[in-house]
Amino acid sequence: MQIREARAEEAERCSAIRNQAIRYGCRSSYSETVIATQTPKQMPASYRQTILDNPFFVAVDAQDCPVATGFLVPASGNVEAIFTLPAWSARDAGGLIIAAIVRETRRRGLSQLNLSSTPKRAAVLSAPRLQHGALRRL
Repeated sequence: MQIREARAEEAERCSAIRNQAIRYGCRSSYSETVIATQTPKQMPASYRQTILDNPFFVAVDAQDCPVATGFLVPASGNVEAIFTLPAWSARDAGGLIIAAIVRETRRRGLSQLNLSSTPKRAAVLSAPRLQHGALRRL
């Protein structure tokens, strides 16, 4: 699995990854109605611009097809939208994307990186397997 910056033409694929991850990962925490409102069938018009405006990373499979996404908002230092296809969730794609975001944060000379999560995912973020050195030293 490789990590690279997303391309604008991959916006629909990245949006679909987001939706699948939310539909799968949030079904025990949120109602179907809430999930449906957060995962529109049509990609939001602003999504492609988000890819263009931010360091937006994807984990790709052997065919260079995105399987996970995440990005940094440089102005705020926020890590946004780490989403992984359910079939790829146990392969640390999200951790590799976070490591890429940390490298980008350092490259930009930012002194702070903010990461928030749903309660269900908080345990994942503190798990020992997130050992890329990413969140331990910035």
